[in-house]
Amino acid sequence: MVAPSPIFVAGTGRSGTSQLANILGEHPRVHRIPIETRFLVDPGGFRDLADALTIRYDPYVGDDALRRLSDLLTRRLVLNIDIDRGHNVPQAIGERHYWGAVGRLWPELVATTFDEPVPGAGFGHTDWPPGPFEPQSRRRAVPRYFSDRSELLAVLRRAVDTMFGGAAEDAGKPIWCEKTPFNLLCMDFLWELYSEATIVHIKRHPVAVVASHIDQPWAPSTVEGVLAWLKPIYDRWLAWKANADLDTRRYVEIKAEDLAAAWPEQRKALFESVGVDDFATASTFRTRNLHHRDDRFDSDTRALIERALGDVIAAMGYR
Repeated sequence: MVAPSPIFVAGTGRSGTSQLANILGEHPRVHRIPIETRFLVDPGGFRDLADALTIRYDPYVGDDALRRLSDLLTRRLVLNIDIDRGHNVPQAIGERHYWGAVGRLWPELVATTFDEPVPGAGFGHTDWPPGPFEPQSRRRAVPRYFSDRSELLAVLRRAVDTMFGGAAEDAGKPIWCEKTPFNLLCMDFLWELYSEATIVHIKRHPVAVVASHIDQPWAPSTVEGVLAWLKPIYDRWLAWKANADLDTRRYVEIKAEDLAAAWPEQRKALFESVGVDDFATASTFRTRNLHHRDDRFDSDTRALIERALGDVIAAMGYR
């Protein structure tokens, strides 16, 4: 059995990521962060910032990245209440841990700030002075440049440790688990942040994933639209995997169908793969839940999907 480590759950979406994270979080040693936190891999989050303050640095790129991160952390994640859970990201993590980490970030990321004058509305034409309610200036940040990327990653990791580690400690558990489906396409960055992390990728038959996407309000509602959404995700993951050195990483790839077919044996193997002993969880994978949309498509539509995703289906070990 490997030693326990932070856990990231990944998948395409509608592949079983939520159920898998729930199962892991029912273990007495694993705390599931009970919401998709978004700020690690989403646009404007830590992954974008890591490039903006290192390999893509210039003052404008860095200022833009800091503005987007500030907007994500202080506005979007605060205003977005999870419909199913009834709370936002700071509440799910713990307000004290979340805001403590956010507040400590800025002095570590910003070299200095200054006020840039803003021309009046008529500037360049009749040179009218700005009106009484027009902004006279705007705040600009000069971001720090991290020539040593590991220094910036250490800053970002401390913030995550404060948030996720603090939440796990409050729950009385030593290990945390974070689930965001598109961790799937960001594994290199997650391992930069936590080289010891275990990433668990859960797969489901692509035809079933297509059927499930059609029913979601956040995805296209037609087969053609869902294929346009999903095919590049599969292609990017397969291209990455072909060149990734996964033998040196803590990477677990499992099929939802296998978990359902051989539970609890597969559950035991899952827990062992993340470094904890087996535990009988209330949640499980059930075959009927994975196949209840099997009759969603007529034969012609299913054939169309299988043609479009034929290489993907085979590469993922399905028929």
